[in-house]
Amino acid sequence: MKTIELISVPVTDQQKSKEFYLKMGLELVRENPMGNNQTWIQLRFPDGGPEITLVNWFEKMPAGSLHGIILLSKNIDEDIQRLNGNGIKTGKIDQTPWGKFAAITDPDGNNWNLHQH
Repeated sequence: MKTIELISVPVTDQQKSKEFYLKMGLELVRENPMGNNQTWIQLRFPDGGPEITLVNWFEKMPAGSLHGIILLSKNIDEDIQRLNGNGIKTGKIDQTPWGKFAAITDPDGNNWNLHQH
């Protein structure tokens, strides 16, 4: 094994979620029909790392159940300003001994955390 390649993000409405993640700064990698009224939507962060796919077909992974994913930020203040400017609300910056954190919640309640060392 080498690395995490892909993280499944459970969503209700793939198109609404795709627009949210594009506003968050991710890029569309692919969007393809899978059959059975399912669509594969895969996005990536511009600077690399694991990619994400927007899923709505796992029974035991309901929309909004993803929590605890940490996104590395070089400048959390700038990232929050950009996100807010794109219509994405963020939580307040929490200063901890191990860095600054701020929460981002997608339309379904999936939680991401910005982290600046």
